[in-house]
Amino acid sequence: MCVAAVAWKAHPRWRLVVAGNRDEFHARAAAPLSRWDDLPGVIAGRDLVGGGTWLGVHEAGRFALVTNFRQPEGPQPGRPSRGKLVTDLLEGRAPERMAQMNSFNVIHTDGDQAIYLTNVPEVRWAPLSPGIHGLSNGGFHDRWPKTVQLEAALAEWLERDSGDPAELLDALRRETPDPALARPSEGPEPRFAPVFIRHAEYGTRCSTVVLVDAEGTGLIVERRFDEDGAAVGEARIKFTC
Repeated sequence: MCVAAVAWKAHPRWRLVVAGNRDEFHARAAAPLSRWDDLPGVIAGRDLVGGGTWLGVHEAGRFALVTNFRQPEGPQPGRPSRGKLVTDLLEGRAPERMAQMNSFNVIHTDGDQAIYLTNVPEVRWAPLSPGIHGLSNGGFHDRWPKTVQLEAALAEWLERDSGDPAELLDALRRETPDPALARPSEGPEPRFAPVFIRHAEYGTRCSTVVLVDAEGTGLIVERRFDEDGAAVGEARIKFTC
């Protein structure tokens, strides 16, 4: 993921609500959202290069997502896959070799607990309080405009309480930064400022919404996009946890 907003116990009806976009090179092979035959209980898309995933749920009640922490030198080759962090957490295992991975942010929930995990500047974690938490490619407390914009959209969705994931998918499709939050640049290039990035080589590959209500009834929706920014597929999977 490259921008996400997570509502953890922020509404009486909803235990967990997540809205996020995965930005990646379009040439990097990936499989759509599905139940994994080799890891029963895991529901996620799959990175066919590294073998892990960027976001997923487990029917045992676990959720995890990872974003890259952007560094000036860029990711270094030959390091352990950050996508395996998510699959380990979904399986209930403690991830290994986190210090050797390229820089990352993780949000993970398991039952009644939620944490933030990172390896910048060293491996550390912190509990998440109930509320709305945004995350992109900087530090957990960095208030990037697109992160704030997505947090606001999620807060409005909770206030309306329609339960319609389409409204969150629309929020993830916004290509224009909020004028009230806009600034000349976000990160190394202004093109990374919008919530949704349309680019022929590196852009938004998919939008994902996760809804889990107070009784543990869940829905995960993934909408996929091509290099022109056109929607090319959608998957919806119901689950209980």
